[in-house]
Amino acid sequence: MFEKALDLFEQIDIELDDVTHTIAFNACAKLCNDRAMKIGKELLAKMPENYRNHNITSTSAIDMLMKFGDVESAERVFRSIKAKGADIYGALMNGYNLNGESWKCFKIFEEMKEKDIIPDEITWNILIGACSKSGILHHCEYIVNQIPLNIQNKIRTQNALIDMW
Repeated sequence: MFEKALDLFEQIDIELDDVTHTIAFNACAKLCNDRAMKIGKELLAKMPENYRNHNITSTSAIDMLMKFGDVESAERVFRSIKAKGADIYGALMNGYNLNGESWKCFKIFEEMKEKDIIPDEITWNILIGACSKSGILHHCEYIVNQIPLNIQNKIRTQNALIDMW
């Protein structure tokens, strides 16, 4: 199905908007092969600058690049975004976890705190995953002690915490 989506993108000649860019990036991320990487990176290079500040489109681009293992390009996209929300930070942290660079999540978390960006449930679970992968006990305790009670009480978070310890 994702192959067919990319076939369609190559066959039709339309100007892509933020939604179609997001769909294309997601299809490329799901396929994660050489063709998808080529198409995804071309679309990203041609993407209008104003779409880079659409959180959903940028999140999809970061996710795609991280799944390709292109951490540097994902970080470049992240840095180019002016107004970052928890979802953008979460996409970057999830990519670090995927690429064996979980320790970078802690630095990103500190940046979120400095900018008063409140992590959502997904971001907390990504951080818990980073703790699990890093194995650095004091980081784990530091993160867990900051998780709000309403997030700690969610089943998904409790499962992530059990997996971490």
